[in-house]
Amino acid sequence: MNNIKVKNSENIKEETFEANANVRVEITGKVALLTLNRDQALNALNSALMQELIAKMQQLEANSDIGCFVITGNSRVFCAGADIKEMQSKSCQQMLAEDYFSPWERFTAIKTPKIAAVCGYALGGGCELAMMCDLIYAGESAVFAQPEINLGVIPGIGGTQRLTRSIGKAKAMDLILTGRYMAASEAEQSGLVARVFTDETLLEEALFAAQSISEKGRLSVALAKEAIEQSMELPLTQGLLFERRVFHSLFASEAQQEGMAAFIEKRRPSFTQF
Repeated sequence: MNNIKVKNSENIKEETFEANANVRVEITGKVALLTLNRDQALNALNSALMQELIAKMQQLEANSDIGCFVITGNSRVFCAGADIKEMQSKSCQQMLAEDYFSPWERFTAIKTPKIAAVCGYALGGGCELAMMCDLIYAGESAVFAQPEINLGVIPGIGGTQRLTRSIGKAKAMDLILTGRYMAASEAEQSGLVARVFTDETLLEEALFAAQSISEKGRLSVALAKEAIEQSMELPLTQGLLFERRVFHSLFASEAQQEGMAAFIEKRRPSFTQF
């Protein structure tokens, strides 16, 4: 395993060390590490954190050559959920008028691959945030849950939909209706988590995978991600056709020309941004 050191990009150095920042940003190569920074609230997702996280990711995607994001918390908690204090006094009419949680659609619309590196608790909105990423890597201490039923509500940032697609109806029913916690080992066995590492090596492994992804052709990565996402929506026949047409279209790309030439010439490919 290569030892990846995270270095701060000069253009976001001031934001990275801002005392009241809800999200710390650190850059190494083409990878952006975003650390949730509301320790006093167990990284609960209030509107300010949500807006800051999305804005920083959109800015990085638009104005840099970032090829992958890694989102993490701290060693004790990834994210304890949505901010209950912010929601508790709202009425049904207010929630509907604000379309509460809908801005998270801007997070999922970000095309650059996103890896959630989870240690400790990922509860409610924290579990949903992890599931909105393209990959979840977990430390051995990671715990996942959708305990909203204990608050008299249900998941509202995609928990009933993404969790069911990830681990199946029976398992999702069990977790959401009981509100029980699921350890990292069960999450991996159920298909929610891609890989489990020790807590000490989790971030290094996530950054290593992110760096590997960022070195691939940007277009082929984006289209591979889209094809996998379409597999959750389309019937098999249509999904196979979608995949085949994407495969065909990539023969018009520089990535295909460089990748296949490098294979024949027995060298490592050097992909440009696209």
